[in-house]
Amino acid sequence: MEMEKNENRKNWDDRTKIHEKSSFYDVQSFLKGRCSLLPLEKQELGDLSGRTMLHLQCHFGQDSLSWARRGVKVTGVDFSEEAIRLARSLNDDLGLDARFVCSDVYAIPEALPDERFDVVYTSYGVLCWLPDLTQWARIIRQKLKPGGLFYIAEQHPVADRYEADEGVLRPCYSYFEDKALRFESDTTYASDGTEPPLNHKVTYEWQHPMGKIVTALIEAGLRIVHLHEFPYCMYEKYPGCMVRDEDGWWRLRDEPALPLLFSIKAVNPE
Repeated sequence: MEMEKNENRKNWDDRTKIHEKSSFYDVQSFLKGRCSLLPLEKQELGDLSGRTMLHLQCHFGQDSLSWARRGVKVTGVDFSEEAIRLARSLNDDLGLDARFVCSDVYAIPEALPDERFDVVYTSYGVLCWLPDLTQWARIIRQKLKPGGLFYIAEQHPVADRYEADEGVLRPCYSYFEDKALRFESDTTYASDGTEPPLNHKVTYEWQHPMGKIVTALIEAGLRIVHLHEFPYCMYEKYPGCMVRDEDGWWRLRDEPALPLLFSIKAVNPE
């Protein structure tokens, strides 16, 4: 696993340098006040002002800083040194008090040994980078205060079975794949085609069925409050197969509806 995680870390260091300048993340509008949070998590989490939050896999911190703007005391964690460097720089530019820690998710107990939080939060494109959800869930429980809240909004594992092929949606991956999937690409999802190719092109991802996700949280001792599933996602996941609705979500155009996003809210009943 360490080889795969190291390859992913190098790839994300490369990606961050592109993302900082990309229109996808639009750092300049963010610095001027744009909130990067989507309506889903804002609606389902509501007012968290004054609470402490541990944001797992925060990338370069736009969502962490958006929560900080809403009065949350945020600690963002990511394994990419480049991402954490940029997150700290943005925090300083904005005059906020978010804290950013460079750490692998699985090393959080050592990186933050004595701290517990009101909220543990993570979102959008995070679980595929984690080989072990059992340990992930245990760390979430360990880092939550008694009565604390865990929340995830994420791409649905059913949706990750498919890819678009010339405007046609086709199943490409097993829903129950338990081995790391190897990918190689010159670009990142935020590329506009003008950047030089990535230096580190290889990544490894893991598929996690919904049952595995929910069971890991339950076995860690968390109590599930809700599991919601949605027929839309936050970007054009299948080019040529989707349309954008009036609320800004992307939905399948001609295919029967698939679950494209899910959210889980859970509490630490300790």
